Amino acid sequence: SRSLAFLPTTTTGLALALASDVVVVGKKARLLDGHLRLGVAAGDHAVLLWPLLVGMAKAKYHLLLNEPLTGEEAERLGLVALAVEDEKVYEKALEVATRLAEGPKEALSLTKHALNNWFRTFVPHFEVSLALEFLGFQGEALEEGLRALKEKRKPQF
Repeated sequence: SRSLAFLPTTTTGLALALASDVVVVGKKARLLDGHLRLGVAAGDHAVLLWPLLVGMAKAKYHLLLNEPLTGEEAERLGLVALAVEDEKVYEKALEVATRLAEGPKEALSLTKHALNNWFRTFVPHFEVSLALEFLGFQGEALEEGLRALKEKRKPQF
């Protein structure tokens, strides 16, 4: 996985960012997993990462209700490593990346490998969630979810 991700005020690439080793986000950023808004099961990163990072109760709350988080809330819950003032995100991310780049390469690599075993343990959950998510791409709910998104309204499932 990537060593560092930073999120300004957009949720684009949330899955990739959350799979990174160190995530720096703006305090006012809006983080949201939109699977259920589209009528599709939350899969992939949502099932793999969210419960490990924030706990099952908070993961269910945010994923099942499609409830957004600010960057500040995401840091408090443990979904991201750091939340900084929005205008300082890139600067802080670069500082963290520099520190990682200057660190002991082999020790960092081995530590990452050992820590990432937590995620590897949950690969079966990831695989099931991905299959269930893909089943949702064939359903009528997805059509309504996409229409609602395009029309900027709440979906009627």
